[in-house]
Amino acid sequence: MSEPPSAAPAPVARRLAAPLGVLAGVLAAFGYVGAVDPGEPGHYPVCPLLRLTGLYCPGCGGLRGAHALAHGELAAALRDNALAVGCYALFAVCWVMWCVRGRFPEARPWHAGALGVVALVFTIVRNFPFGGLLTP
Repeated sequence: MSEPPSAAPAPVARRLAAPLGVLAGVLAAFGYVGAVDPGEPGHYPVCPLLRLTGLYCPGCGGLRGAHALAHGELAAALRDNALAVGCYALFAVCWVMWCVRGRFPEARPWHAGALGVVALVFTIVRNFPFGGLLTP
């Protein structure tokens, strides 16, 4: 008994439509954050966790970091939120791999499940006195 024929992969343009759409959305968001300074009050909501508890969440300082990164200020972006900058870099790597898998469907995906653990540790450390370099 022979195996049934496998379906042909979708055309490359169709496989790359989603990653290119995501890239357009990310570029639009970074463009907006680059144009509208999060350091000025009134443009963005205040972090609810910071407002209610006084604790920094993993995202606190992320918009200021994105603003600094959009202006080419890597040191300021790292100072505002190092985890967010690392996540931006991780996103870029994952996006490239997504495009490669779209172009070459036989490529195997990889797993980055440790990101949640890193975010949890970052959140805990930045709220202790010794984590002062990680506060926004």
